[in-house]
Amino acid sequence: MNFLAHAWLASSGNDDFLYGNLVADGVKGSDLSAWTSDVAHGIRHHRKVDAWVDQHPSVLGAKQRAPEGKRRYAGIALDIVWDHFLARDKAGRDEQQKLVTRCYDLLSSRSAPNRLEAMVPYLVEHDWLRNYADFEFTCNAVAGLGRRLSGPNRLAELIPWLHRDYALLEADFQSLWPALSATLSSSGRNAQCDKSQREES
Repeated sequence: MNFLAHAWLASSGNDDFLYGNLVADGVKGSDLSAWTSDVAHGIRHHRKVDAWVDQHPSVLGAKQRAPEGKRRYAGIALDIVWDHFLARDKAGRDEQQKLVTRCYDLLSSRSAPNRLEAMVPYLVEHDWLRNYADFEFTCNAVAGLGRRLSGPNRLAELIPWLHRDYALLEADFQSLWPALSATLSSSGRNAQCDKSQREES
């Protein structure tokens, strides 16, 4: 649920493209015919980013450091932790403020897909995208997401590890984010992105 990272990567695109990137986690399946072309591009771009991040050496290494038995949930927690470092490093910058406001305007004015319908109003009301700069808030968000999953709250069980591993996770992010930004920042309209999206659809 790393809304902020996806927002930054799509920030040069139009509102439909940005919206697609923001809500993609709530959309199931490969049939995107119900969405406008630009929203569908945004959803596909979000999925492309997720697949790229999941295979990055920094992410694979971080997952291996997670407590044994909980590693299958570590990727979910890490997505939110990446937003923490991004929010922290860009806190107070004018471009960050404008992007967050734009995201909230989009999420408030359009209905979210079913899987995000209950979460999005809470995200906007409690200003998650700025508050992620606080690590305790981020950890609470990780635990809160875990309560939405069935069974024991495995994400909450990862919180002590996130605290212990903070410096290493920060180093992972400093390796991950520049490479991700250079590779997959998109307006939704460049030829390479559109070509890859057509091949995936």
